[in-house]
Amino acid sequence: MVREVSDQDFQEVVLDSKVPVLVDFWAPWCGPCVRVSTLVEGLSHRYGDKVDFCRVNVDESPKTAFSYRIIGIPTLIIFKGGKKLDQVVGAVSEPVITSMMDELI
Repeated sequence: MVREVSDQDFQEVVLDSKVPVLVDFWAPWCGPCVRVSTLVEGLSHRYGDKVDFCRVNVDESPKTAFSYRIIGIPTLIIFKGGKKLDQVVGAVSEPVITSMMDELI
């Protein structure tokens, strides 16, 4: 399951998490974002016992998007221990995301 996160709870949910977190920065009007979000949802079922999955709507949470210099969406960022470990921008394929996840675990 992918949890919606906002400017208000990003610190608590993502940065303070005890487990790694994959964050999907997206917007509902972005076609590629919707496709990537579908992939992320599927992967959350595969990796959900080891990694948390979150989404940040860049239109509703501009502060968080700005703080991570999100200039293109979709953008996926993996956080661990409050630090950004890896990032990919654009409509990537499932093997690209799985590769990121496998390196993390």
